[in-house]
Order: sequence, then C-alpha cells, then structure tokens
Amino acid sequence: MANNKLLRMDNVGIVVESLDEAIAFFTEIGLKLEGRATIEGEWAGRVTGLGNQHVEIAMMITPDGHSRLELSRFITPAVIEDHRTAPVNALGYLRVMFTVENVDEMVSRLINHGARLVGEMVQYENSYRLCYIRAKDGLLIGLAEQLNKSV
Repeated sequence: MANNKLLRMDNVGIVVESLDEAIAFFTEIGLKLEGRATIEGEWAGRVTGLGNQHVEIAMMITPDGHSRLELSRFITPAVIEDHRTAPVNALGYLRVMFTVENVDEMVSRLINHGARLVGEMVQYENSYRLCYIRAKDGLLIGLAEQLNKSV
C-alpha cells in the first residue's frame, strides 16, 4: 500500500428502495448508523454523471470502525436498473460478506426482517460456516462464522 499511496477503502455503496428498512436490516447484523443526509444539486451530479440529483443516504459503520456501507435511496433521477435478483455468478459487484459470532442465530434474526437463505448453510473445512441470504429487498449478503478462532 505504501508504494501506491493507498490509504484505506472508505465504503461500499448500495442503492436501496427503503432507507429505513435497510438501516434496520444492517443494524440487526451489527452495523451502527453513523449519520443520514440528503445529497442534491449540480455538484453531486458532476461526481456521479447523473446531473441534478436528489439522494438520501445513510452511512453505516462496522463495530471496529474500519468499514462502512453507504446506503443510498435515489429520489431523482429514478433508478433505471435492478440487479438484485442476479445469480451469484453474475458480472459486477455481487455481495457484502460479514463475519458474525453465531451464523445460525444471525440468520434467524435476519429471517425476522424478511430475509431468506439462498442455498444452504455449509461448512468449509474446520475454518468457517457460511451462507448467502437475500434481504427482503433482494440484496445479497454473505455471512460467515469463524470456527477455529485460535488461528
């Protein structure tokens, strides 16, 4: 990283239909709402290439303070594509993976928020238990539980 002057990865952006539902979902996983704001105007459109835009955003932060999700709900311009039902082998950004303390307990809690298991809960060697879930709004999320915590 020192050679290319990279300092950090700031965040991953996800466009959602309901900001309130997405905040509740990611809060259930363990992220904390860092802040909400409305971004609008010509200056923002110059960055995104969308022209005059009006977007509500929420910044969610992981417990360790190192990673963030920027949740965005576009008011204008309207969303023009929907990739939420793309299979896991589709090109482009796919999912966000979270390591949790107890994957079974987390899946149960997220099902109460309308999520569903995509395939099966699997175990990779003696290292991880893993699964993919789809949130109520279709977002694909990976969950992992590290089994051998001494490594």
